[in-house]
Amino acid sequence: MYIHGGWFTWGRAEAFRNVAGYIALSAGTDTFVPDYRLAPEHPFPTAVRDVEACYRGLIDAGSQKLAIVGDSAGGNLALALLSIAATHARPNSARPVGAVVFSPITDLALTGESYTLRAEADLYFTKAEAATLARNYLGGANPTDSTASPLYADLTELPPIRVHVGDDEVLLDDSRRYVEKALAAGVDAKLDVWLGMPHGFALNIGMFDASAKALEFSGAFLAECLKSTASHRDQ
Repeated sequence: MYIHGGWFTWGRAEAFRNVAGYIALSAGTDTFVPDYRLAPEHPFPTAVRDVEACYRGLIDAGSQKLAIVGDSAGGNLALALLSIAATHARPNSARPVGAVVFSPITDLALTGESYTLRAEADLYFTKAEAATLARNYLGGANPTDSTASPLYADLTELPPIRVHVGDDEVLLDDSRRYVEKALAAGVDAKLDVWLGMPHGFALNIGMFDASAKALEFSGAFLAECLKSTASHRDQ
């Protein structure tokens, strides 16, 4: 299941079929890219509820093993969905076997130091722009709500997670701190920081060598997760 980015305010599933298909081909699996309702017309928690409904629908349709992938805001939703699936799992129901996220937004309170330290390097976002986008999505909700900002969630009992982020991103600390917290909670988590890479680099297939490498690494990791014969709960 691939959840697309767009700072919660833009993007369509069709536009992300190429990257989702690339990863799925590498992982040797099928993929599903859902649409979800966008802010500001549909503020938090609408997008979270939409992707959760898609996840539950895939399980109800017979999917036994699901891995979740997302980029940017989609990475936020992917990680939020992981925590929801872990804390609100249905009895004897399938749970995610792993996740990969690219440049995820994990802290809508925007407290990461990289908003300052990477301000000149980042070609896409400033902290002021991020603050406006976050307000449009939150619609007055608390930015440290654990469903809105996965950094503040309980990360215990999550499946293996891989995070890819560019070293030139103001969102760098969103990835760093999430992985640090996941490791402290006993999660099999790993962070790959790609030097000189901007936000969303992994999705630019053919533009950066790092893009192909990150996607291939992700596909191989997901293939291993999906190959497992035991659910995360049974491991």
